[in-house]
Amino acid sequence: MKKLLQVILVILTVCSFQVSGQNTANIEGNWLGAISIGGAKVRFFLKISKDPAGLFMAKIDSLDQGATDLPVDTIVQESNLVRFAANNIGLDFEGTLNEKGDEISGGFKRGASSLPVVFKRTLEVPKSTRPQDPAKPYPYNEEEITYENKKDSVKLAGTLTLPRVEGQHPAVILITGSGSQDRNSTVAGHRIFVVLADYLTRRGIAVLRVDDRGIGRSAPGPVNATSEDFAGDVLTGVEYLKSRKEINPKQIGLIGHSEGGMIAPLAASRSTDVAFIILLAGPGQTGDEIVYGQNEQGIRSNVTNPILAANALKFVRNLLAILKSVDSNEIANRRISEALQKQLSQMTESEKNAFAPIEAAVKAQIPMMMSPWYRYFLAYDPRLTLQQIKIPVLALNGENDTQVPAKENLDLVAAALRKGGNKDYMIRSFPKLNHLFQTSRTGLTDEYGEIEETFAPLVMEIISDWILKKTVRKGS
Repeated sequence: MKKLLQVILVILTVCSFQVSGQNTANIEGNWLGAISIGGAKVRFFLKISKDPAGLFMAKIDSLDQGATDLPVDTIVQESNLVRFAANNIGLDFEGTLNEKGDEISGGFKRGASSLPVVFKRTLEVPKSTRPQDPAKPYPYNEEEITYENKKDSVKLAGTLTLPRVEGQHPAVILITGSGSQDRNSTVAGHRIFVVLADYLTRRGIAVLRVDDRGIGRSAPGPVNATSEDFAGDVLTGVEYLKSRKEINPKQIGLIGHSEGGMIAPLAASRSTDVAFIILLAGPGQTGDEIVYGQNEQGIRSNVTNPILAANALKFVRNLLAILKSVDSNEIANRRISEALQKQLSQMTESEKNAFAPIEAAVKAQIPMMMSPWYRYFLAYDPRLTLQQIKIPVLALNGENDTQVPAKENLDLVAAALRKGGNKDYMIRSFPKLNHLFQTSRTGLTDEYGEIEETFAPLVMEIISDWILKKTVRKGS
């Protein structure tokens, strides 16, 4: 799941900036750099030119997040030292221009942390789109829409795509994974939901995709919101679709990816208006089991010292157990500190030194882990909800998924549906596909941006065929 997997999306904003100091001509031109966050590669394209007054102007594209022409406020070059700042997001860069004038080595600073980056001069304009991105004009209608979850006083904004054939169409709502996602579910330059919505709408299925709370044009809503509240947002979307004359109100389904595959059953269990659900890498394990598994996979892949790996996993295991069992943040903080001190007392000095970076990294995440959303996720058991679902269910996953492992979770999903008496479900896994349903080599997150494929066509075909078998378009 994107947030839980530490896939942190760095959002920049753009404007012009002025340059002062010596040798300013050295930095004019195009520069390409990349940072690695949680194993995911994020590329930045820096474009520096001069305005009519001779001052430098620049814009930045975040290529793997689909963001272009984002602004920076100030830049200073003093001999070979280059600094620039994007003040409205608190992001600063400082680096050194090499003697040849073709590299600036430095890092993005955000608070006390720094992300290393090397900008290299380039004559080529890198691609900011992926091969499967649809090109306009579309053979269907696209509409910007808004509606309100009145219970939480949250206004939500999204995009509705509608087939041009007259009549009432089946429809789906796409539900993003964890963390704050835009309506396109943009990850590493892949607009996953744009590609999926385009495919389904061309097949005669209306699709609604929506910005998460506080993202894009959707309002933030209460700060203590959990997946339960997000399920309410989805049901508000169902009500909106029911009001549209182009939609068959009896054939509205939900497609949830990752945490969205947890939210879809939650919403369906609360409404008789949901006709079917599709789980894309949806969990069958409890939240704490998923988080521990993700940490175990990451630590074992990146930590070669077995003692250090064992200490790291013990720390994570103790942390999750406390967060799941102790409601009070104050008491939880105290118990986490006590457990850590006990663990440190059993280490040698060299083990403590080796453990320090991991300790610092996990500690930095604790405030987020104390949030109502995270606590809800840790304790949530999707099997209890899945046992209540009697409508058709399609559950899919990739066998290279390192975030929500396919076998463990699909087996649990199937068992829960079977235990609840559901007679209409289909479970399928796909060799070589990762968490995003890309054809992959390892399935690790650092591959996401390197893979050109956004969504395996076979999976989209299976999804659309299954929906069309479960629904019928009402005539014009």
